Amino acid sequence: MIKPRLLLLSDLFGGNPEWIEYYIQILESKFDVHYYDVLKLAEVDFSTDEKEIHNQFLNVGIEKAVDNLLASEKSEVAVLAFSIGGTIAWKASLKGLKTTKLIAISSTRLRFETEIPNCETKLYFGDQDLNSPTSEWFSKLKIEKHILENQKHQLYLDEKNVFLICSNLL
Repeated sequence: MIKPRLLLLSDLFGGNPEWIEYYIQILESKFDVHYYDVLKLAEVDFSTDEKEIHNQFLNVGIEKAVDNLLASEKSEVAVLAFSIGGTIAWKASLKGLKTTKLIAISSTRLRFETEIPNCETKLYFGDQDLNSPTSEWFSKLKIEKHILENQKHQLYLDEKNVFLICSNLL
């Protein structure tokens, strides 16, 4: 049996963090999992500080990452993306990535988006994440919001949230 392809897109810090392994271990039984370090996808210089990395993404990195993802992925995919990775997946889906399902965790830059991808979409935010989209944004785009209580931006690092998030893919 051929497993569906699942892309995992990292957060702003990329690399091969231990926490991404929790997701891979749970999901690899049902999916052909492919992990993308968004720093590499965006061709961002990650030797600088967090603010500078963020600026590089905003200046050219997001668009470069979208273009590189589109060049790499030609078949149907499900996507689980974290923080800025969710913004990249969203924009790539709008530009032609054949996305069947998009789950984005703490992708606060989505608050600036005005159109939605043509796929099943689930967005998770912590109730203490100050940059989450507003209730009006969710209503306007007709997206159901999933707010996790007592959670901040990096809620995806918390092992108890990993199971909740993955259960929506399995």
